[in-house]
Amino acid sequence: MPDISELSTIPRTGAPATRWTVIAVVLGATLMPLNSTMIAVALPEVTDDLGVTVSRSAWLVTAYLVALAALLPLAGDLADRFGRRRMILSGLIVFGFASIGAAVSPDFETLLVFRILQAISGSMVLPAGWAVIREVVPEHRRAYVFGLMGSIIGLSAGAGPPIGGLLTELAGWRGIFYVNIPVVLSALLLGWRVLPRSRQRDKAGAQFDYTGAVLLPIVLAGLAGVLTAIARGAPWSLVGTAAAAVAGGAVLLAFIETRASSPVIQPRLFRIRAFTAAAGGVAFSNMAMYVTLLAVPLMLTARGGYTTIEIGLVLTALSIASFLVSPVAGRFADRLGRRTPTVLGLAISTAAAFPLAFEGYDISLPVLVGTLVVFGIGFGIANPGMQTGAIESAPADRTAAASGVYSTSRYFGSIVGSAILAGLIGADRTNVSGIDGVFILAFVASAIALVSVIGMKGRKPGESSTEHAGSTVVAGD
Repeated sequence: MPDISELSTIPRTGAPATRWTVIAVVLGATLMPLNSTMIAVALPEVTDDLGVTVSRSAWLVTAYLVALAALLPLAGDLADRFGRRRMILSGLIVFGFASIGAAVSPDFETLLVFRILQAISGSMVLPAGWAVIREVVPEHRRAYVFGLMGSIIGLSAGAGPPIGGLLTELAGWRGIFYVNIPVVLSALLLGWRVLPRSRQRDKAGAQFDYTGAVLLPIVLAGLAGVLTAIARGAPWSLVGTAAAAVAGGAVLLAFIETRASSPVIQPRLFRIRAFTAAAGGVAFSNMAMYVTLLAVPLMLTARGGYTTIEIGLVLTALSIASFLVSPVAGRFADRLGRRTPTVLGLAISTAAAFPLAFEGYDISLPVLVGTLVVFGIGFGIANPGMQTGAIESAPADRTAAASGVYSTSRYFGSIVGSAILAGLIGADRTNVSGIDGVFILAFVASAIALVSVIGMKGRKPGESSTEHAGSTVVAGD
């Protein structure tokens, strides 16, 4: 089992100790995945309490992911410009405010607004936090620390359903937002004491990309809407018109971003093969994991006979497995290179997704739990090398921006998956064919992720400096 105390073996970069900096970053970073999955088991109660359909309440998930995906690259660039410590602390303060607002929301519309505000503030914390870790942890220990962080963050994502189920049983769905407050306060107090004051990038030559910042969330939200409409069988004339508008927006965004002096989505990063392969791998692997996390509670609720706590405990099979293996996988990534454990892990998760796709709604509970365990092992093995390889491939002064783009790739997969899930399930929680389709989607997405990461660079640390290689490729960015 991973032990945060092992971080004491990492050399200090000065005061404060590296291990306390990592702990501060992890505390803040756990809020985003925790709040993306904690709401899963609470959605049925939200729909009943606020009088909305399942498909409409799913926008509490989709809108959260769209906002995160759209704003992570922008927040990463701003963190590189104005200071990573400042972004993390400001984001934590706003996240606490948004959580209180969500907890006291009187209607669905207000709740949705505060969910989006949670995502906005969360986007300020994540990329800046990963950049701080690259800054303070030496390369030969970096994959291990990323693996340890990833396992804890992954555990928070997987722990979201059981925690959400327990809180929903004890205090109603509003309790899942109140629980954020002590975490926010702990991260804020510790971060204030230990987060380093990093150098700011020269801002004089780079104009802020307002157009890209506005257009990216519009395109992502439009894509989510189109996928939902297709899955729900909307008229093709409407779908075609909407798809054409989204495609036009995407083309315009690409045109603008390739010419901006400091673009939101950093298209130059995708010239780096290792970054592109890792970004594709995380997008599709996260799609597979996310639709599984959301579909399993709906399936077990439709079957009947399970409490929200029991459903949440079933989902912990995935998160616990990932939590246990990620730090070990990080050590292998430090020794063998980033690609080998990543390919192995995604091969395992793809194999684990097959029983879900084959059995579908009728899968037995023991097989379901076993599948989730192997699924989690695969993700846990793959994630440290995948994340470390992506972040190392970027120039050091663009680490937060690269982390933001990588995280956007992760959430892009979640957006597409949750939008398709909402369309396949629709308003009927007992839609067996829809749930079967979701599990097939998870298998296909896992397979595509596996193919993608084969393109990662298979070097061992020290063979060639990624710190400088990335800078050379993206020179002039």
